[in-house]
Amino acid sequence: MQPAARTPLITPLSAAMLTAGALAALLLPRVVPWPIALVLLGGAVAAIAVGRGRPALAAALLGFGLASLHAAYALAIQLPADLERAELAVTGRIVDLPMVEPRRTRFTLQVDADAEAGPLRGRTVRLSWYDHGRRSARPVIRAGERWTFRVRVRAPRGLRNPGGADAEKHALAQRVSATGYVHVPSAARQLDPASGVGAWRERMSERIDDAVPDASARFVRALALGDTRGLDEADWHVLRANGLTHLIAISGFHVGLVAGFFALLARGLARLGPALVRRWPTPVLAAASAVVGAGMYAAAAGFSLPTVRTLLMIGAVAGARMVRRSAPVVQSLALATVAVVLVDPLALLQAGFWLSFAGVAWLVWCLPGTAERGPRAWVAGFVSAQGVATVGLLPLCVAFFGQASLAGPFANLLAVPWWSLVVVPLALIGLALESLFAGAGAYAWRLAAAAFDLSWPLFDALAASPLALWWLPEASAVAVPLALAGAVWLLLPRGLPGRGLALLLWLPLLWPDRRFPADGEVEVVALDVGQGLAVVVRTARHTLLYDMGPAVPDGFDAGERAVVPALHALGISRLDRAIVSHADSDHAGGFDAVRRAIPIARAYAPEGSGMDGTLPCVAGQAWQWDGVVFRTLHPTPHFPYLGNEAGCVLRIETRHGAALLTGDIGHVIERGLVRRAASYVRADVVFVGHHGSAGSSDPAFVAATGARHALVSSGHGNRFGHPKPAVVERWRDAGARVHDTAVGGALRVSIERAGIEIETRRHAQPRLWDAVARSKPPEAGVSYGP
Repeated sequence: MQPAARTPLITPLSAAMLTAGALAALLLPRVVPWPIALVLLGGAVAAIAVGRGRPALAAALLGFGLASLHAAYALAIQLPADLERAELAVTGRIVDLPMVEPRRTRFTLQVDADAEAGPLRGRTVRLSWYDHGRRSARPVIRAGERWTFRVRVRAPRGLRNPGGADAEKHALAQRVSATGYVHVPSAARQLDPASGVGAWRERMSERIDDAVPDASARFVRALALGDTRGLDEADWHVLRANGLTHLIAISGFHVGLVAGFFALLARGLARLGPALVRRWPTPVLAAASAVVGAGMYAAAAGFSLPTVRTLLMIGAVAGARMVRRSAPVVQSLALATVAVVLVDPLALLQAGFWLSFAGVAWLVWCLPGTAERGPRAWVAGFVSAQGVATVGLLPLCVAFFGQASLAGPFANLLAVPWWSLVVVPLALIGLALESLFAGAGAYAWRLAAAAFDLSWPLFDALAASPLALWWLPEASAVAVPLALAGAVWLLLPRGLPGRGLALLLWLPLLWPDRRFPADGEVEVVALDVGQGLAVVVRTARHTLLYDMGPAVPDGFDAGERAVVPALHALGISRLDRAIVSHADSDHAGGFDAVRRAIPIARAYAPEGSGMDGTLPCVAGQAWQWDGVVFRTLHPTPHFPYLGNEAGCVLRIETRHGAALLTGDIGHVIERGLVRRAASYVRADVVFVGHHGSAGSSDPAFVAATGARHALVSSGHGNRFGHPKPAVVERWRDAGARVHDTAVGGALRVSIERAGIEIETRRHAQPRLWDAVARSKPPEAGVSYGP
């Protein structure tokens, strides 16, 4: 009688439960205290070690405890709030390729473990070195160099808006302790010249530029080294529109190809040298070679997260082969998942983790192996794989990026084989030759650029076609699980009844409720754009945008980074009217980015402001949308353009309440409004003028509004100290609750039949990495929410 087969310790179920447990910990609004997490982790390890209890439950507890400890540590190493904006001396090595821009250089510094930097000792810091018009004050910084700086830093902090990127989550996943800038350029000193892998990557990147004379060098650099610094916004638009961003930088797929090539090379050497096989069996030699090849390619990419994740996957599978344990594809996928989650559970916060593992899982489930071989079967399998990936990964793409590319399946049919099997190998051959002999890789790089140029015009044309990006509104939390269930149902074997009904499960994701107000009601959304202003006003069938946020030349553009993504997430595809209150960059900076992305029926700005393509906004203008009255209160006819004081003031009135948008007007204009339009100044919701500066919010004006809610749009830790404590207190004394975007993120105000409701983004969607929740309490009167 043979003994019963032993159940493997790592099974697809245990891998799924480990991942689910880790994800549950990361989705909590607060991190679990580390003693509790440690107890859970110890209990799970003990249960697994003794083989008692339910292994699936133990795996879930293991993932939960491990992810909680990693999250607690990543948050603990972030700069304390009481040291924000303090001047610190830091010494460390540049660990990534610096991003050189016209006005600044951005780089990542690994602070020395023995540095005198207090809480930043041994930590990762992201810094900017600004030019300030003195080019000599900003020398060339290279990867691998050691420097000493005097910097001002703060804990990682980002904007919180519908559809916007979550910088705080990204910093947590990367274990970034602080962000800041070089405060005293004259004190900066280079201590050691460039060395290590970073220096080699930068050197190779420069040689590619020298060898490839045309603009295609930027793509060769990206595919060979993961160096995407040369790609501009137009390039990224084409890549996103075609669903090709996963291929342009060194991706997990390319790491897998290199690993496979090294494994095949090892098998070939084993056939040529039988003595080698007697010492190392062929499967062991191939597995070890695959790991070495993947490791070398990951190093060429600077050990970016996607490549490290793939390296772990390959290492886990290769390790099983080296101990001579054959594992089917499903078991190998489970092994790789466990390896990644155990090493870095915070990888679950990255879209790449889910897209890579889900993509393989879909292919394993829907495309089982077949005995049929030959070119025809290979082509059919490749086309089927693209279809499965498109349907299976669409819910995740919408959830992470708010978009889907209808051109993606067609573009990938060409890009995957052409770039991965022609362009990338040529780029890597050039890299290998150049590393051995200076100048030897130029010809291979030129061939790679020529091969890439053959395909790019097609993708450029597809990006301009109706098959390009399809932006989708932000959906509810249950929409993605429902859509994934619908994908499973839709991809069931042919012949099963009711597959068409699976499309119903996609409706909450593809056509979510956009929460438009009813007739006679209005919604006002103050976006979190830092030290600036951008307000979206929606009625039942119309949309108005008041200001577009700040923009810095050759730097941050809130219109592109915050306003346009928010409009897409809110389901807004066109603007019926846009109003630029005045031409200052913190209000008008994002205007060009918005009108490039979103059609605007009419745009208004003060006469004399110099805003091209706008009509003058003048007091007395009034219109009605869906039972809501809009009225311009300032500037009066023939009022000279005086910057802040000439700003457009807009009143929004419904049967249930009114809102007043004041721009940056000061005391003089506020008192003038009280004298000539007192009845129109009265409002339930008022945007505090000039971000809460001392030059606005005149006491007579504050009293005349009778506001119940005062909204401030300001940047966290801004150098102006807005909103001023005296101004906040003035509004509070008048009976208003003060809400600040710097504290709550985007502010959503609903004026409806049931009353006035205020919702803040950070309060409505709390995250354990939320910087506000972990910082000092806000000033008195500044509210998190209703």
